[in-house]
Amino acid sequence: MSSGIVIIPTYNEIENIDAVLQAVFALSTPFDVLIVDDNSPDGTAARVKQLQETYPAGRLHLVVRAGKNGLGTAYVHGFKWAIERRYDYIFEMDADLSHNPADLERLHEACLKGADMSIGSRYVTGVNVVNWPLSRVLMSYFASVYVRFITRVDIRDATAGFVCYKRKVLESINLDRIKFVGYAFQIEMKYRTWANGFNIVEVPIIFTDRTKGVSKMSGAIFKEAIFGVLTLRIKKMLNRL
Repeated sequence: MSSGIVIIPTYNEIENIDAVLQAVFALSTPFDVLIVDDNSPDGTAARVKQLQETYPAGRLHLVVRAGKNGLGTAYVHGFKWAIERRYDYIFEMDADLSHNPADLERLHEACLKGADMSIGSRYVTGVNVVNWPLSRVLMSYFASVYVRFITRVDIRDATAGFVCYKRKVLESINLDRIKFVGYAFQIEMKYRTWANGFNIVEVPIIFTDRTKGVSKMSGAIFKEAIFGVLTLRIKKMLNRL
């Protein structure tokens, strides 16, 4: 029986998809996987279809969207898919192996012990990032400092994209109102979880930057996070969150 569903958005991840799926399915804890692919021109979805014949039936799922519509919308699509199928634990994880799939078990354990949301945190015990240039480490670290200052939510890694949710958390959020796509999406999900009174736990991880493929990070995504945090705080103050 599955212990949860791991949602992995993909866009041109043909170089990583075999390795990340192999790592997830090799875990002693049985997780299902949902790949949400944005019609990757490099053939990522076609490769996943091939791999569905390799892994046990019903463990590897694939949704192909019409085009590249952003990380946030991919996760929202995946959340709705998982909620409909009554998965109790729903995970976010990157496709590029920057998140160690073995840490899925630690995030799952944190939720089994009482967390409603567990976060794979790069900063809860210092700075645990490998292979990032100093400029990006500082940008990411101080983005979380900024989020804590504006929102007053004590989360050390507010932009983390390695997360486990209990289904009830996602069911409590109006997913149709989630509009952000990058860092701001990650911040918004944590902020709404906190605002709804759920228990959030940060689990220390080591984040290792991708060695294959191309990063999707951009200046526009970072700017969205800066202004998105202010928008969230204002909505909360006006009771419009």
